[in-house]
Amino acid sequence: MPTSDVLPRRTFAVISHPDAGKSTLTEALALHAQVIAEAGAVHGKAGRRGTVSDWMDMERKRGISISSAALQFTYRDHVVNLVDTPGHADFSEDTYRVLSAVDAAVMLVDAGRGLEQQTLKLFQVCAYRGIPVITVINKWDRPGLTALELMDEIEREIGLKPTPLTWPVGESGKFHGVLDRRDGGFIEYTRTSGGATRAPERHLSATDAAAVAGEAWSTAAEEADLLGLDEADHDQAQFLAGRTTPVLFASALLNFGVAQLLDVLVDIAPPPGPTPDVDGGARDPGDDFSAFVFKVQAGMDAAHRDRLAYARICSGVFERGMVVTHAATGRPFATKYAQAVFGRDRSSVETAHPGDIIGLVNATALRVGDTIHTGPAVHYPPIARFAPEHFATARAVDTGRYKQFRRGIEQLDQEGVVQVLRSDLRGDQAPVLAAVGPMQFEVVAARMESEFNAPIKLDRLPYSLAQQTVPESLDELAGLSGIETLERSDGTLLALFPDKWRLGSVQRLHPDLVLEPLPASAR
Repeated sequence: MPTSDVLPRRTFAVISHPDAGKSTLTEALALHAQVIAEAGAVHGKAGRRGTVSDWMDMERKRGISISSAALQFTYRDHVVNLVDTPGHADFSEDTYRVLSAVDAAVMLVDAGRGLEQQTLKLFQVCAYRGIPVITVINKWDRPGLTALELMDEIEREIGLKPTPLTWPVGESGKFHGVLDRRDGGFIEYTRTSGGATRAPERHLSATDAAAVAGEAWSTAAEEADLLGLDEADHDQAQFLAGRTTPVLFASALLNFGVAQLLDVLVDIAPPPGPTPDVDGGARDPGDDFSAFVFKVQAGMDAAHRDRLAYARICSGVFERGMVVTHAATGRPFATKYAQAVFGRDRSSVETAHPGDIIGLVNATALRVGDTIHTGPAVHYPPIARFAPEHFATARAVDTGRYKQFRRGIEQLDQEGVVQVLRSDLRGDQAPVLAAVGPMQFEVVAARMESEFNAPIKLDRLPYSLAQQTVPESLDELAGLSGIETLERSDGTLLALFPDKWRLGSVQRLHPDLVLEPLPASAR
């Protein structure tokens, strides 16, 4: 049972459309929590280092997040578990896995672009999972839409009532600071060199703000009054119920508004609650220990060649070295090596509590979606695999390195980097890689060469659609042209089609076949 002196937890993910500033915001939050001395966030800027959450070579070269990263730090006597999600739709499966492990989400919106496709789809995942959302309007230091236009768009597009906690003083591109709607005061920001250090803030009364900011303050105050008349005020119960979204205005690049976001996360984001299980019950945070694996990652440290199973603690207290039960097999599992994670940097962890994310080292038996526990048996729902849309065969360039090839493909499959499909016809020498987006193939090729010293050749296949089927349908499907059946590593049987028209034709001519859609991706 947790002790009374355990610090409260806040566990959240940052979601957005690519290039809205997620990794920059992640870095700025770590800077404001005083766990790093300098933000290095802007990819592409000469002399700037990469963000702490983007550690893969491909991430640093391309300037996007490819793999989710977990950061843990303490702020205002709270332990904050922050998960930065991939910045491209091709990696939406990884983002979906992350959202299964958090209690809240920060939805980042580019002030110049408004709500974009990937943001909308990820919000739908949050709504489906009942995750409350805090909205941050980012890049207010650049020209963009008006604040009122953005509020209208949020309510119209996602159906949440925006309830701004701060309001910008100065139109987009002329960011002086924010009006804090909670106390009516003015928070004035001062730029620092390149935004690499924490931006100084000056807190002024409304009277002093009028003298300092002039017309910009008057406009902000008038618009804030309109929000009040529109009942756009924060209500905690409505927020937790998923009916409203608190809104803050910021520039992550300049570190403006970041401190306010940290405070809001501590003040209103929900703590860990009961976790539903597959039997319709729930495990309370104070119950016996339980956790589920939402991510497996190798290749973080070339010197050690180990792999981490990221687990979200759902209940009880984790103690390093404790023996737990692997729910999938019923076998005992020793947790000798457990680590707290900060980007790629790791340190041993002795204890962890509900809401925390730990890395179990070289836990080769664990797969994404697995449950571990002590006490009464519990099994948390599996994490869905998305329907792949891109397919390619993989072959070892050097046939003499087949053993490394096979080990690498198996490892990347277990991590969920791609889905691996096999058939007797193709054999293990040429497995089919199935991906939500084509950039996943680039990650596979890069990691196979750099981590396993087994370069591969990829040959694209003419399929764009996968349907789940059953053994009874395999013989009939095998006799149809342009269709291929394979087995995924989790035992799921898939029928691959070139397009939806071919699928429709097969369903009309062979209505007895079992062909069921897979979960759609958040692309």
